[in-house]
Amino acid sequence: MSLISHSSGVHVRLVLTMIFWGGTFVAGRVLAEELHPLTAASLRFILASAMLLTTLKIRYGTLPRLDKKQWGAMTLLALTGVFSYNIFFFTGLQTVEAGRASMIIAVNPVVTAMLAMLFFGERAGFLRSLGMFLAVSGALVVISRGRPIALFQGGIGYGELCIVGCVLSWSAYTLIGKRLLVNIQPLVAVAYSCTLGALFLLTAAMLGGHLSEVRELTMQAGLCLLYFAFFGTTLGFIWFYDGVKALGAGRSAMYVNLVPVSGVSLGVLLLGERLGSSLILGGILVFFGLYLINRRPSAALTSSTSREKNM
Repeated sequence: MSLISHSSGVHVRLVLTMIFWGGTFVAGRVLAEELHPLTAASLRFILASAMLLTTLKIRYGTLPRLDKKQWGAMTLLALTGVFSYNIFFFTGLQTVEAGRASMIIAVNPVVTAMLAMLFFGERAGFLRSLGMFLAVSGALVVISRGRPIALFQGGIGYGELCIVGCVLSWSAYTLIGKRLLVNIQPLVAVAYSCTLGALFLLTAAMLGGHLSEVRELTMQAGLCLLYFAFFGTTLGFIWFYDGVKALGAGRSAMYVNLVPVSGVSLGVLLLGERLGSSLILGGILVFFGLYLINRRPSAALTSSTSREKNM
């Protein structure tokens, strides 16, 4: 009975995590209207890194030590998954609706798989290839707002291009982590890369003279930052990696498909965003594509799941 109860708790926490992550698009949209992207991103990760380092200290009794090669990998993770991703993220959300942005970013695993095939020679079967095609097609429908021809006429907005930059940044982060991180707990990697990323973002914000905005921070912006730091980063990643440990990477990754559902729903409910036909059609293509991709775990995913279960 206790095992069943524990398993149910893991699933509930994973669902809540996806809701938290979907909510970051709403919080990001609010912050993007009040703060410069560098200010918003640096404040988010200053708070989040403090929370994550405290969590590591509590869990392990000390902060784990890394060698030079591992610190090099952390630096690359910080530059891609924290620094560039969040500059693109907050810049894009200045003009792109929260729900639309979450749907574009939903193709992260597809782009990551495509880059792995291109650079590392990984293979994909027919169903997985079809799924990639459908998911990317759906994302293009969303990006072009239902006018794919606009992609060839320069009709795509700067904000949409920034959100695509988020996708490329996160794919690079994922592939770097997969190739360079050895014998490092996922939560340690997240905490250290977030801390380095916070330092990079803070330095850029100071050099750009944007930190003066902190003096005019509203209550709404402050609450959004706390939401990002605690629910969207610290608690979200703790619960997600606890889920990976309990269920394996493959089963846990399936829950990530709920993030755009959460992002779109919260955008409609909290920000009054319109659920347009291009978003609905693109979303259907994206979800069906992701379903085909995840229908049968690949050998690489099975191997990764086995390794993470043994960590």
